[in-house]
Amino acid sequence: MLTPERHRKIIEVLGEKQVVTIQELVDATVSSESTIRRDLSQLQKEKKLKRVHGGASLLHQKSEELSVVEKSARNASEKEQIAQFASDFIDKGDCIYLDAGTTTLKMIPFLQDKEVTVVTNAISHLDALNEYEIKTYLIGGLVKSKTKALVGSAALKSLNSYRFDKVFLGINGIHLHAGFTTPDPEEAAVKQLAISLSQKAFVLADHTKFNEASFSKVAELNEAIIITNEVDEEVAYDYQDKTDIRVVTS
Repeated sequence: MLTPERHRKIIEVLGEKQVVTIQELVDATVSSESTIRRDLSQLQKEKKLKRVHGGASLLHQKSEELSVVEKSARNASEKEQIAQFASDFIDKGDCIYLDAGTTTLKMIPFLQDKEVTVVTNAISHLDALNEYEIKTYLIGGLVKSKTKALVGSAALKSLNSYRFDKVFLGINGIHLHAGFTTPDPEEAAVKQLAISLSQKAFVLADHTKFNEASFSKVAELNEAIIITNEVDEEVAYDYQDKTDIRVVTS
């Protein structure tokens, strides 16, 4: 079977099953495992699928965004680990930006002894920041109903008044070629500006965000350090020249 035909067959099988194993593709194409692995790597570069452990799944260009409640319910323990690990990168007295992500929200309890100043666009973060008596500035802007994030031109103007030692961002997709992405262009613009205003930027993402792409680009991979709970060996190898990945240590 020629390569183009094999690629068509792989996409066809994926379309039927959504997620397939390497062995299923070996059987469907009558090819070797090493050939299928090369095919999957190529198709992932072409943004036609996502490599997963032991196989592949369809890659969806997501424009729909989940609510804060829906996001909070996903991978909660992993987010807690990432949040605590991320807080170790903060020095006493830092001025930091926390964006409107559920993982950044989980960082707040670990900030109480850091004597930090926080700037945020997240209405959902305010109760926790107040509870731990953390000095906080809330930027202005349009309130998004789903994520409770402040966005738009007023948010950008307000945010541009500050400069940060570090910024901590949530993200929807991390892709080798698409970079960091999120569903909403307005929220992407706020994240972009926050990165540009910081000395160091961190993206907080559990392992499910790798090899995913959403609608709006935030930044190139080399513009931020990724903090994650775990990383597959193949992913670590593919990304090593693009960005710095820090994996949670117990």
